Amino acid sequence: MRSRRGLGCGCLGCGGSSLLVLGVLGALAWFFVIQPVRGFLASWQAPTAQTQTQTPQGGTAGVQVPSLPGNGNGSSTGTTPAPGGNVGAPVTQAEVQRFLRVRQDVSTALGGSFTNLQNVWTDIQNGQTPNVLTIVGVLRDVGGSIGRARQAQATALAREGLSPERYAVIRGTVNRALGVPNIDFAQAAAALGSGRLPDLNTTVQTATPQERAVVEPSRQGLTQTAALGLLGL
Repeated sequence: MRSRRGLGCGCLGCGGSSLLVLGVLGALAWFFVIQPVRGFLASWQAPTAQTQTQTPQGGTAGVQVPSLPGNGNGSSTGTTPAPGGNVGAPVTQAEVQRFLRVRQDVSTALGGSFTNLQNVWTDIQNGQTPNVLTIVGVLRDVGGSIGRARQAQATALAREGLSPERYAVIRGTVNRALGVPNIDFAQAAAALGSGRLPDLNTTVQTATPQERAVVEPSRQGLTQTAALGLLGL
């Protein structure tokens, strides 16, 4: 009686079948992970009037981190004070209004791709932790418009008289008051682009009573654009 070949040992042999599987997986990774991440990073890192890049902590030298100064929750540590004032001073309601106008311009520049980001934000609010595929899906969706969004942000910052450093401090205050977690998809893209696993921490820092009070009058408008905080915008 002739023995039957095991699964995966066809005309290419077991080794050939394994290579075929690896090739398919590699192609899927290229089209569904690597290309979207590279496209996003290329658009993000396009020069704008007021944006900067830096090397990620613990990352590979020469890898550009897509961030405004103080990206994340807006810590003022290590930032350069804005001309004529202390960048780490308490945030005022007038500044929150200016911040909201910038955010509205950025949301408009993102166009329809903002919807997917909002859906992810809703899932996080409902207790779901985004995975790598979720992040890559967002990066793919916003990749074509992120450059326009960052240019719109730079233009709006100049119009509103806000430095990127001060904007980051206000963003941190707003994020804490609205419960936006520490996760940053732009930083996650930088990690994936350098072959590292991204930080998927969704911890929410508690806002102080003063921060909640200064944000409260603008809460409704800020909530509509809160998802932008996931991109560090």
